[in-house]
Amino acid sequence: MVIHIVAWKYRADTSQEDREKHQNDLRALANIVPGIESLSVGFDFLRAWNSFDIGLCAKFRDRSVLEAYTVHPEHVEVVKFGRQLVESMAKVDFEE
Repeated sequence: MVIHIVAWKYRADTSQEDREKHQNDLRALANIVPGIESLSVGFDFLRAWNSFDIGLCAKFRDRSVLEAYTVHPEHVEVVKFGRQLVESMAKVDFEE
């Protein structure tokens, strides 16, 4: 099993509408390729000084599924949109 975690910190001028669109677009990726076991997205509720604004946690059957997800046209479009909104992002991918 491969775990894929991503966190985004939005620019201060990112509208709530764009934040919600980003969340919805990320959630829509849950079934774009076979082998995605789960995909969760949510806004941070603690709002600590070191918190990111939104995070994604996905489980993939294996690395080949993660690779297919990464290059899938729908994922690529969501990545392009997200890059316009964020000041920083962090991610980690590991095997369980």
